[in-house]
Amino acid sequence: MKIGIADTTFARVNMGAVAIDELKRHASLAIERSTVPGVKDLPVACKKLIEERRCDLVIALGMPGGKEKDRLCAHEASQGLILCQLMTNRHIIEVFVHEDEAEDDRELAWLAEQRTREHVVNAVRLLLAPDSLTREAGTGQRQGFGDAGPARR
Repeated sequence: MKIGIADTTFARVNMGAVAIDELKRHASLAIERSTVPGVKDLPVACKKLIEERRCDLVIALGMPGGKEKDRLCAHEASQGLILCQLMTNRHIIEVFVHEDEAEDDRELAWLAEQRTREHVVNAVRLLLAPDSLTREAGTGQRQGFGDAGPARR
């Protein structure tokens, strides 16, 4: 099996390197990486990783800025990633960290690394042990900051 990593030069943290480091901790899988300029370039990078480089699953990593136009670009990229999943019948795990989610650069770097690592674990589980995710259904899992936990009646 093979996992693809699609990341961007726009990100202020090398999320691709973090993802590869975490992948190596959890599985022995072939890894293909494609780095593109920004989040709107991720859908075609992911599609190429799946179709041309035969990846079974792709992790798309990006860091949109904190302005309204950045939110719009991230939304467009997300739509493209969803379309790519439907076109290829493969999962693409979207890992976006918006710059305005953090108070400062230190917290931003921490959040980018933490969210990336947690999503990588999910990707490995989805690919190698999908039933393991069922046990966590409805538990309010979050990647990055703390889990929300299940809603109480």
